[in-house]
Amino acid sequence: MCTLLLILTALPGCVRRIEVHPVPSHPASSSIPRSLQVGISSLTIQGADHMPGITLLEWRTPDLSRATMEYIRNRGTFASVSEGPADLAMTLTARLSMIARGPYVYHVRLQADMGTVTEPIKSYDMERSATGSSVRWVTASDRDPIEAALQLALEDLLTNIESDRSLYLVKEPVRGSKP
Repeated sequence: MCTLLLILTALPGCVRRIEVHPVPSHPASSSIPRSLQVGISSLTIQGADHMPGITLLEWRTPDLSRATMEYIRNRGTFASVSEGPADLAMTLTARLSMIARGPYVYHVRLQADMGTVTEPIKSYDMERSATGSSVRWVTASDRDPIEAALQLALEDLLTNIESDRSLYLVKEPVRGSKP
């Protein structure tokens, strides 16, 4: 029975489920004292893992959502981060593409739309890459470069949001004027 299980898991066409845990390299340069709702609108995977005979990888939207929220919480850019209603909303579209030329190259592209419940504020488009190994022997050979590319893309995204901090602060009414 064990031999059969081993053979079945080693056959081409097996799926590797990828979970990543990107960690910020530094805390937020300036925090935004508002809550953030994170929603993933789509996650697309393209490239070398979809060729015949290549082990497929599976990176699911809930895994990306969890990783993104953990990263933003750990960085401290916003007062709180959740999937529920908040002061601000980030809708994220992600694409992972793989290119096999010698070592595999993993590209992560994040497109983020920031806004409130009633109006858009600003959009961001970040793309970062990481080089993996020339062979995909184990799950880590996919996971590690995907995690690295995602971390770099999230770092760029949050750095840009932090530099646009004034766009995300609550606008106070001018004294003496009626709200």
